[in-house]
Amino acid sequence: MAILTVPHRFNGPPSSGNGGWVAGALAATLPRQAVGTAVTVTLRLPPPLSTPLQVEPTAAGAVLSHDGRTVAEAQYAGDPLTPVAPVPAGEAARAEASYAGHRNHPFPGCFVCGTAREPGDGLRIFAGPVSAPSTDRRRVAATWTPYESSVPVTWAALDCPSAWASDLEGRPSVLGRITVEVHSLPRTSERYVVVGEERHIEGRKTHTASTLYGPSDIVVATAEQVWIAVDPKDFR
Repeated sequence: MAILTVPHRFNGPPSSGNGGWVAGALAATLPRQAVGTAVTVTLRLPPPLSTPLQVEPTAAGAVLSHDGRTVAEAQYAGDPLTPVAPVPAGEAARAEASYAGHRNHPFPGCFVCGTAREPGDGLRIFAGPVSAPSTDRRRVAATWTPYESSVPVTWAALDCPSAWASDLEGRPSVLGRITVEVHSLPRTSERYVVVGEERHIEGRKTHTASTLYGPSDIVVATAEQVWIAVDPKDFR
């Protein structure tokens, strides 16, 4: 049985792992390593930090557990993903100044989108609002130049921008489920554009999507997520 440990720097809320990073790390344990095929990961518990977690292969994929409790489940996805429409890099860069997390952030220390993280430590993807052509869906975008590249980091980059496409200020949420298809790993020191989109709301669930674009609007990776509304005080 394999062991997966979430280093503390990959946190989302202060005391648990960033959902996208943890989901990607679990997906990377599958035989095809989550590159070139879509994988769905469902998070059942806040992933503990700096704690050995057990990875058990299953007929459908893999299960991540701690002390006999399921933390997350991974399985290959069946349905194709619909990418979010691209945004020009210039527009995405300008949108970063209007990132809602600059004025109010439920988890400012988040590895992906936290404003309290230093360059070279967190990803600092600050997705701000952009226009939504031919649709009334809320969208956000940001540029991103990776300083490290891996399956977990790519999943993480697709995580938080989708949440900021929804009303994360008035409706704080944590990741419940994410499906990602990585076509190729991003290259370090190259600029990418991440676009997030709110798709619909169902009770406490917010359904979103995000896409990572390379030069010439090439889809590097795309994702769909389900976010669960929570009280941030429960995740301190």
